[in-house]
Amino acid sequence: MTTIVERIGTLAVGRVETVTAEELRIALFNETPQATALNTGTPTGFPRVNAYVLIPNETGAVVAVIKEISIVRAKPGPGKHDEALVDLPFPARTVIAIPFGTLLREGNDSDSQPLYALERGVPVLPSVGDPVLLPTATQLRSIVEAKTDDRLIQIGSAPFAGNARVWVHPDKIFGRHLAVLGNTGSGKSCSVAGIVRWSLESAAAAQEGEQAKPANARFIILDPNGEYAKAFEDGTLPVRRFAVGGKDGANPLTVPGWLWNGQEWAAFTSAQPGVQRPILLRALRLLRNAGSSAATAKAQAVRRYGGYVRKLEQLIAELPQSVTDFPNNKNFGDLLQGLVGLTESDEAELAAFGEGAADLSAAISAIRDPIEQVRTSRQWANGNGYNNFQPADLQVVMAQLRTVTDNFPVAATHGEISEDAPVRFDVSALPDRINDVAMATGGQTLSNVEPLINRVQVMLGDAGLRPVIDTEGAASLSDWLAALLGPKEDSPEPLVILDLSLVPSDVVHIAVAVISRLIFEALQRHIKETNEALPTVLVLEEAHSFVRKDADVGASAQAADLCRQTFERVAREGRKFGLGLVLASQRPSELSPTVLAQCNSFLLHRIVNDVDQNLVRRLVPDALGGLLGELPTLPSQQAILLGWAVPTPVLLRVRDLEKPQRPRSDDPHFWDTWLGDKGVFPNWPRISEAWEKPDEEPDQLNGLAD
Repeated sequence: MTTIVERIGTLAVGRVETVTAEELRIALFNETPQATALNTGTPTGFPRVNAYVLIPNETGAVVAVIKEISIVRAKPGPGKHDEALVDLPFPARTVIAIPFGTLLREGNDSDSQPLYALERGVPVLPSVGDPVLLPTATQLRSIVEAKTDDRLIQIGSAPFAGNARVWVHPDKIFGRHLAVLGNTGSGKSCSVAGIVRWSLESAAAAQEGEQAKPANARFIILDPNGEYAKAFEDGTLPVRRFAVGGKDGANPLTVPGWLWNGQEWAAFTSAQPGVQRPILLRALRLLRNAGSSAATAKAQAVRRYGGYVRKLEQLIAELPQSVTDFPNNKNFGDLLQGLVGLTESDEAELAAFGEGAADLSAAISAIRDPIEQVRTSRQWANGNGYNNFQPADLQVVMAQLRTVTDNFPVAATHGEISEDAPVRFDVSALPDRINDVAMATGGQTLSNVEPLINRVQVMLGDAGLRPVIDTEGAASLSDWLAALLGPKEDSPEPLVILDLSLVPSDVVHIAVAVISRLIFEALQRHIKETNEALPTVLVLEEAHSFVRKDADVGASAQAADLCRQTFERVAREGRKFGLGLVLASQRPSELSPTVLAQCNSFLLHRIVNDVDQNLVRRLVPDALGGLLGELPTLPSQQAILLGWAVPTPVLLRVRDLEKPQRPRSDDPHFWDTWLGDKGVFPNWPRISEAWEKPDEEPDQLNGLAD
């Protein structure tokens, strides 16, 4: 058989009139049905935009998708001229179609029915005059449906292909990243929830007959609006939920500050690159190394006292102005008081190393009383201020500090822990350590970093941030990763929902960046350790808020840039380590071009904005961008799926989700609420109480309004 198309005469609807590399112009026969064709064996709607036609050739049949339908006015052809009549143009229907693949015959099935397979690409373009055919129902299914091995997850049906089922393979749709784009109200969130649900349900169904065990799958949804918990609360799928303060019975969502790397701390604190950022990174390094070894702890302590030596040398050079008269004398008295407090904390820290640091601990203890005596000798009786300090006072303090710095020279410490290592430390000690590093540096450093110290103190003291930053660091790194990247024997849930709705705006970008980076690095280390990937899907809702191509006006520019850079790295390199991205956004024009360029599959719902439409068209390969002209008119629940996940771009109707399984993103009912049929009257005192005291046990938000 030289062609895959049978009964050409009965299925032909037109002929090719113009051929270019991008499109075909087809003239329909006069007898071609206007709306419904019956000659294919079943009623078939034709012609329609986004429907398919076949053009047989020597390799099989070229498959083309209809882009445009029009009526042109043409004069009668040669031999039809009548001298008695006036030649007037007559209407003729014309179709413009885009060729994209070849349909090949692959034999017959068990019932002797023909089998076909679609291959992307057109090795031989049609020629003018070639017949154009309607595909049969079997051929339509072969065009739309994936190969048998790829029919794992059904996400919808194709109305222009006889409602053929649209399947995807998880390796293709998740392995090379998926972008779900569409305006609000177009069904975007329901599609995301459905894809996650149907994937897990398909994995569970595939294990029927085997020993019952949970799917070894990992879906992590970053949910900035708190809408996905509702979609999975029916109990059909095991889910782990995390929310700030454990809202609505969820696990507490924490992103401990000791898990942050230096770049994330710099972005969070808005540390300036000139002086503040190096000081901040050095302070983080000191905190992480505090318990590493006796030699490291001793070196750090001596460096701190060396900073006070340099400060005193500067004050002595500026006598008497530097320590006389208010406020200079009070400033110096406060400096001595802080130095005395430092000796006490250093003694406690060095005591943990026993004999290895006993000599330095004893030397530090010996200088405390002489320094405290100098301070108290100038202090007012009521303790509210100080008299002028004298040069001899400064010399006494200097001599005491020299007994430490001269007798314990700082040796180079090797193997020091980086400021980026996830080593637990007391986050609340960071302001004091920044101050110590600034003192040790000398010069004008302290005055330059004072704004940074103040910012850190204010941020760490914020009651709204404390539950997220988790300054006490209750969880270990392994426990934190296990909770996020299960499942494991005692936590079999394959789906994790991170409710970010109550995360303060000051830290939400950093929290998302830290979570995403740690997931990425954990998968990197897993594949290095075991030589096996750990396939994980990271779902980011409202991606335009976190992966912006420019700085977010409403957030710290440093934090927004850091968040974008994190996802750009995940998009570029995540596939190699088994990390797939699903990005959902209603403003694709605001997304990072780098991230979008790495997405190989797109599920496009209704997009009205012309800027967003133009961007999406540029993302579509070859000449298929013309198919997206239907985006502004797509009804809810319909979308165009294209890219690596499917053999051909297809207009589909997404599968139904029961109302309890849909994310909480319904449109507000203004009229019914006005009439009192829906809604409630707010209880503002209870809402205010929960708002004002975020660190206390939260009320159930569903019950805040009576």
